[in-house]
Amino acid sequence: MALLHQAELRPSKLELLDGWVHTRPWFDGASDAALSTVAAFRFDDPAGEVGVETLLIRAGDGPTLQIPLTYRGSPLLGADAFLIGTMEHSVLGARWVYDGVGDPVYLQTVAAAALNGGHQAELFIDIDGKRVERTPTALVTGTGTARDSVILPALSDLAVHQDGAVTVVDTSAMQVGVRRVVGGGAISISGPSAEPYRAAETLTGTWDGAAEPQPLVVVRHNRAH
Repeated sequence: MALLHQAELRPSKLELLDGWVHTRPWFDGASDAALSTVAAFRFDDPAGEVGVETLLIRAGDGPTLQIPLTYRGSPLLGADAFLIGTMEHSVLGARWVYDGVGDPVYLQTVAAAALNGGHQAELFIDIDGKRVERTPTALVTGTGTARDSVILPALSDLAVHQDGAVTVVDTSAMQVGVRRVVGGGAISISGPSAEPYRAAETLTGTWDGAAEPQPLVVVRHNRAH
């Protein structure tokens, strides 16, 4: 369950992303186009400390882009390369916002969803002390049927590289491919031989405007873990 607050953000999420997303190698859209939100979904941090949200956005009339984010109350040491920026939350205070591919908590939660047939978190908003359920704008489902726990990877264990429109993260326990430009069928990721890995599982999503479930993330779990 994700508990949201009626809060003001300075800068807003899109304002924060505007100065970052245009510099990414996978960005697809006009450089001067305004960003807009297509949909979003969240996962629960098992420890309850980190906000985990994926935004689906577009620049002008460009394709849908996937940006996983983590929100932290203090900096993640050693993750400066993945820091998008900071914003002020009127309820929670200062928040450090990271590209999720460099945050172990995002990798743990998205891998668990893909491998174990999981879904997005239920959303509740705090209104005058009452929790009111909010309908998510994107629904995601993992194809896996395992019921395995996914160990939180160490930040030092992450190796991140770009493979076209897919950001690939290798750890000793798994390989995660995050499609940045949504669309185009099954996700293919490069990296080590498939031999040590179990079959890949995929997180797919649907939202208004998506004609069919879209592959968003693929995960391969190392058989030894």
